[in-house]
Amino acid sequence: MSNSKSRTLPLSRRGMNFETLMWYFTRLSALAMYALILFALIGALIMGARNQMNFADVMRWGFMPNSTHVQSTDIPDLAPWATIFWRLTACALLLVASAHGMHGLVVIADDYIPGEGARKIVRLLSIVMLASVAVIGVYVIWTS
Repeated sequence: MSNSKSRTLPLSRRGMNFETLMWYFTRLSALAMYALILFALIGALIMGARNQMNFADVMRWGFMPNSTHVQSTDIPDLAPWATIFWRLTACALLLVASAHGMHGLVVIADDYIPGEGARKIVRLLSIVMLASVAVIGVYVIWTS
């Protein structure tokens, strides 16, 4: 005979801890990535991506709205992509996507690393890698 009593805590007793915040971060960062990609695709379509564009070019516009990524498309008016607004959009997508991905890698690494000290080292290395990628990416976006 099994006991079918639920082992869940009511919302009033759960509280906000780090795990809960990271759970929310994972879901919200994924939604933010979808929103930024959709926003960039709509912007690309409004600015002329319907003409002489293949699927690869449109996807490149969606995932990294940066004027240097679309110079090979034969569309003469790329000036809107070089504005501060679209560079900020590209930076937001870069930062959200890299933070989301790094968090996923840390969660997976935590499952396979038995020692607490080793997990702290992996987390520290992940933070250093995330900061490095973010700085390099933002530099490339703003200097190209």
